[in-house]
Amino acid sequence: MSKAPLLVIAAGGTGGHMFPAQALAEVMLARGWRVRLSTDARGARYTGGFPDAVEIEELSSATFARGGPLAKAAVPFRIAAGVASAAAKMMMDKPAVVVGFGGYPSIPALGAATLLRIPRMIHEQNGVLGRVNEVFAKRVDAVACGTWPTTLPEGVEGIHVGNPVRAAVLDRAGAAYIPPGDYPMELLVMGGSQGARILSDVVPPAIAALPMDMLRNVRVSHQARDEDSERVQTYYAENGISADVQPFFDDVPRRMSEAQLVISRSGASSIADLTVIGRPSILVPFAAAAGDHQVANAHGLVEAQAAILIREDAANPESLSEHIHMILSNGPAATQMSLAALAQGKPEAAEALANMVEALIEEDPAP
Repeated sequence: MSKAPLLVIAAGGTGGHMFPAQALAEVMLARGWRVRLSTDARGARYTGGFPDAVEIEELSSATFARGGPLAKAAVPFRIAAGVASAAAKMMMDKPAVVVGFGGYPSIPALGAATLLRIPRMIHEQNGVLGRVNEVFAKRVDAVACGTWPTTLPEGVEGIHVGNPVRAAVLDRAGAAYIPPGDYPMELLVMGGSQGARILSDVVPPAIAALPMDMLRNVRVSHQARDEDSERVQTYYAENGISADVQPFFDDVPRRMSEAQLVISRSGASSIADLTVIGRPSILVPFAAAAGDHQVANAHGLVEAQAAILIREDAANPESLSEHIHMILSNGPAATQMSLAALAQGKPEAAEALANMVEALIEEDPAP
């Protein structure tokens, strides 16, 4: 009896790469495939939500973006070691397809697949290709895009599938929205999987500045970095604001579905979750994002009037407080924002990506 086909998913670095990778893994397992995740130690921190059936493979990789001259000099050797290790494993158990989701930990598996001529593709979450995906865009058989339009190298065609969301998000797809009113209201504050200092600086005072009749109803879930957590918690407590402050929420789909308003970075996964669940948002794009891709990610929601965009250099407690008040004091407008967000969603993205994976085998029927 022949083994089920093997899919190798290469991803790492941040939740932005790992969450859509997890979504694809869930669908491919349901379709009877075997799945192996190729990542590095940093990416392995985000594997807790992956199904148990996914084999986790940690490989050596590196980036030129961090470290001193010695560390940078070692980068090619670490990458070469990772590629060699991935190739050896693939020769023993040959994948039918390799899919890269970006981040430097995806280099070894994509590099090995290129050497061994295994069908391969990449998925780019943002409107601007990440560095690794830019390198491989012309060396793969297909390019799937999460945000549209995505800027691609000349001669490369992309297919717009959307950004896959995990099963836990799909379970809350289109969850009924309770508009803000004179009763308990939930605010979710998210800085992406890395957290965001600026949101810890400006959001607590912005909330504290709300009128008292509104503030008494507000409950906050605030994702803050470890180093910011204590001061954020203290600020909320000193201002009598009910707040749950954590470095990472493992139940974002539940918190988002219960929220009247989400204040967030505009990473691709956060945008995908907002549009599949359908929630009003205030977006503060990460100013240092490569190619300003977080602004590009937010574009669709802002144009659809589902979100308000505040650039990082303009994010201050006063303006943010005004926007929060404007949304929480107008239930019908907030409901309209939630419906507009929902209209932007692509809940079928993981299935569409899985179809692309299976189409690659049909094009390459060799065993």
